[in-house]
Amino acid sequence: MNPAGTPTALPRERTDAPTEVAAAPAPVLPVFAAPFTLRIADPDGTDPELMAEWMARPHLLESWEQNWDAERRRANFRAQLAGTYSRPCILSLDFAVLGQPELGVRDIAYLEFYRAAKDEIGGFYDSDPGDIGFHIATADPAVIGKGIMSAWISTMTTAVFAADAACRRIMGDPDHRNVAIARSLAKAGFQRIAEIDVRPDRRISLHALPRTPADLPVV
Repeated sequence: MNPAGTPTALPRERTDAPTEVAAAPAPVLPVFAAPFTLRIADPDGTDPELMAEWMARPHLLESWEQNWDAERRRANFRAQLAGTYSRPCILSLDFAVLGQPELGVRDIAYLEFYRAAKDEIGGFYDSDPGDIGFHIATADPAVIGKGIMSAWISTMTTAVFAADAACRRIMGDPDHRNVAIARSLAKAGFQRIAEIDVRPDRRISLHALPRTPADLPVV
């Protein structure tokens, strides 16, 4: 059982979080203007099947290592939505705004917004209960390598700070070998604050975007 009391464990969720951290509400989702739309993933719809297909794609299979079938993904969505640690989301793009109306409106990426203090990274820096972390899996080849998602990250950070006044900083924790996402984070204003072994098999590059300079965290 995870802290939410659901049968599927969320492996990165801390079970030893301080009381004030455990009491923090679920992440407040940002709102985006066209051409992007963000929605909560639906465990009872077709999103689990979509995710099973996405995560089997070579570039995501390597970076996420979540080649799960639809039933496991459905259970994971339900566990996330039952608790306050993280929220699974699907990002869509209206390609007409980009001059490609023939592509229509398509789901392009999977997002997770999570309370960083409730995550395994929360024990490695002076985390605040309101901190928000995010993970992104860009699935649609029509947007990969074109700067679209790098630009979106900057839009996302502004939207997160606007949506949640309690958020002092936004955290990113890619694999230390993921040069591309580190470059995208730097373009969006993130500062690399450490390289950390969070587990024997996982070394990350920890990045932070503070609301104000005084909110830059210390490892």
